[in-house]
Amino acid sequence: MIAMLDIIATFAFALVGARIAADRRMDYGGILLIATVASLTGGSLRNLFLGERPIWLQQPWYFLSILLAVAITIALRITRPVGKVVLAMDTLGLAVAVVSGVQYSLDHYAPSFAAVILGVLTAVAGGLLRDVLCQVEPVLLHRETIGTACTVGALVYVLIEPTSLPNGAVALISGAVIVLVRSVSIKKGWNLPKVK
Repeated sequence: MIAMLDIIATFAFALVGARIAADRRMDYGGILLIATVASLTGGSLRNLFLGERPIWLQQPWYFLSILLAVAITIALRITRPVGKVVLAMDTLGLAVAVVSGVQYSLDHYAPSFAAVILGVLTAVAGGLLRDVLCQVEPVLLHRETIGTACTVGALVYVLIEPTSLPNGAVALISGAVIVLVRSVSIKKGWNLPKVK
């Protein structure tokens, strides 16, 4: 299940990264680099903190999902800013990455608080580095409560995981919470308070 979730998140983050790189008028090499960084950074950091090798070192076919995302971006030749479809893909990627990160951490005997942190890290690290490399304002630090949505979803996961619910149900509930929180924050324009 974790491998499947990681593949879905990898493709979603790679697609968003490729689109943002295309919007910044990068060449094909730049688009591929940004897509790779955006999709593999979070999971790699999670594994390194847990003392494990990054999954893509053991299963290089993860790169197929990245190449597919880059190929779609180049074939469609869309360079305008990210729209609703890609934003939905990014939200799906966040939900899947948090669930995958928390579950992987718990499976490797991380305490609950660490699993929450690693789950959020899995979801947001790649996007943060993507924005920095693309020289755009990092979404994580300014709007849409991405970090808040991921943290709430991760907390929900560790709270209901010890119950008798099957893992699939726990994953669906946690992922749905993340999608709901982020979607509502975008629609309502909610942000965390800022220093004035």
